[in-house]
Amino acid sequence: MQKFLSVTDFFDFNNREIKSFSDSLIKEGMNEQQKAIALYYGVRDGLAYNPYTFSPLEAEFKASHCVRQSQSYCVPKAVLLVALARLNGIPARLGLADVKNHLSSPALLKWLQSDEFVMHGYAEMHLNEKWVKATPAFDDALCKKMGVKPLEFDGKTDSVFHEFNGEGEKAMEYLRDHGQFDDVPYELIVQTVAAAYPHLVDKYFKLSDHSLEKDLG
Repeated sequence: MQKFLSVTDFFDFNNREIKSFSDSLIKEGMNEQQKAIALYYGVRDGLAYNPYTFSPLEAEFKASHCVRQSQSYCVPKAVLLVALARLNGIPARLGLADVKNHLSSPALLKWLQSDEFVMHGYAEMHLNEKWVKATPAFDDALCKKMGVKPLEFDGKTDSVFHEFNGEGEKAMEYLRDHGQFDDVPYELIVQTVAAAYPHLVDKYFKLSDHSLEKDLG
């Protein structure tokens, strides 16, 4: 279990800013489960979800990079949650899966050139002697705009995906699971993204021209 508690180049929770963010969320007397819940909501709502922030640069997959941002996408947010959990003595690892989002905006689908999201990231934390999945990607404010109930996390049961929106329509489905990792599989992620969306990796310097706010009106 030690490998799920260790500092790595990506899960760099020895960083001062990560420790400061953790201190803002963790209160004295919290047990492990309460800490995990606090960390989840801190990451979920503390950084707005924005897929257009994707970059294939290795440094931008580090937890220390993510914690400095006001917005990010699923993988860095999951990496940050894993790092925060490890900092607080909770074994944690990164999970990756390909999903289909039935509620994607036309602009996002056009940008991706696909309705599949490869390498969707989530965190797994070892709580009460079992692994529990937590997906901190979609913040509360975004979910309200999309008419989707935000994913809650109780530290006991998996919190993985929005199956339905507020109207009972299917929102997201998991297509394939890439497994769980004790460190960020950087090359696997970038190679998979490049194969699915070559235009994003080739032209990532132009991603700053997009914004999620434009999509949502």
